[in-house]
Amino acid sequence: MLMDLFSTIILLICIYTFRHYCFTLNRLFGRQRHPYVDVETAVWPPITVLIAAHNEEAVVADIIKALLEADYPREKMTIIPVNDRSTDRTREIIDAFAEEHPSIEPFHRVGGKPGKAAALKEAMLRVNTEVVLIFDADYIPGKALLRQLVAPFFDPEIGAVMGRVVPLNVGKKCLTRLLDLERSGGYQVDQQARMNLHLVPQYGGTVAGVRKVALEEIGGWNQNALAEDTDLTYRLLLAGWKTAYENRAECYEEVPERWPVRVRQIMRWAKGHNQAMISYIVPTAKCSSLGWFERVDGVLLLGVYLMGPVLLLGWLLAVVLFYTGVQIGGGLTVLALGAFTTLGNFAAFFEIAAAARLDGSRQRIRLLPLTLFGFTVSLISVSQAAWQQAQESLFGSAELVWDKTERSRTAPVLDDPLSPAAHVLRGSL
Repeated sequence: MLMDLFSTIILLICIYTFRHYCFTLNRLFGRQRHPYVDVETAVWPPITVLIAAHNEEAVVADIIKALLEADYPREKMTIIPVNDRSTDRTREIIDAFAEEHPSIEPFHRVGGKPGKAAALKEAMLRVNTEVVLIFDADYIPGKALLRQLVAPFFDPEIGAVMGRVVPLNVGKKCLTRLLDLERSGGYQVDQQARMNLHLVPQYGGTVAGVRKVALEEIGGWNQNALAEDTDLTYRLLLAGWKTAYENRAECYEEVPERWPVRVRQIMRWAKGHNQAMISYIVPTAKCSSLGWFERVDGVLLLGVYLMGPVLLLGWLLAVVLFYTGVQIGGGLTVLALGAFTTLGNFAAFFEIAAAARLDGSRQRIRLLPLTLFGFTVSLISVSQAAWQQAQESLFGSAELVWDKTERSRTAPVLDDPLSPAAHVLRGSL
């Protein structure tokens, strides 16, 4: 029985490893699919931009300034900062912008169910446009980003759009450099390959857009979802709507600069993703309206955060089987390789290498050996998250809260002309 379980784990590792190879080879040598990139001139529709904010006094001014400078018809854009019960100066900063710019319509939420999804659900009652763009408050969009995110909605099959996330604070720490590699592999290779192959690009919750009628058709934001983005991805997929990924639509984010913050972020993502897996893995596998490859990719995408505990279980079984005299030489070799190359949506070694080449920044390749440490932290973190969820399912769920990543910025970067980040952003705004 233990050997059968060990063999199943080896099979799963091989499947995910093969998946990473397919994505990397497609991105390097396959036909690239960018169906909406040439849409530069159009009768642009009215849009609403929602900014999710909870205690964001250090960062919210940057995104509002960037949106006001965006290359999109000002008369067709409404900005709604969604301030969910902030206790710092977030409200004061938002209101100061609103006094000067009529296109800004603040929504200050003071009650209701906690969480980002619940705040967005209430904010949607104020939205009167068909296209809605969503950003977290620590993101800074470039000038052309809004048009790039809106362009796919001219396709009536598109229900959601996702852009590429690029770290803003890359040069701060070794951790931020490693996260830059991870983001590059995850978006430049993983997401774009799924777009190329007509699989399941993932709506990421920020730097994104959604069609209002599609959102209403599936019942709006799920207030009980720990990861409202993954939840939305699959509800749209099962309802027949497509998600488009725009690799050239870059937006800049602040990634964690401390390892404890990074661990909490990974655990939050893992819990939300696993919750979605429980809800949607069977409906996705059985959905007859999806192609066979779409269903397979959808199921594998839902399972990525379980690969951490699966790998740890594999190593435990390998030790037990070894000391009981079972011959597992070949399986142990596969397990060792898989431990380094299969850690969920944390881009595998070869995806990162391919992304560094595609980005034209080959010097970053020197950091590749250090990704082993980052992968190990991810492995332990997602396994801990799975264990906590198992306990919560037995003894009761934890209270749903707005759990955001700790910010390292102490002041808006666009206000500092000497900041390297401000120099880069002003060149793109």
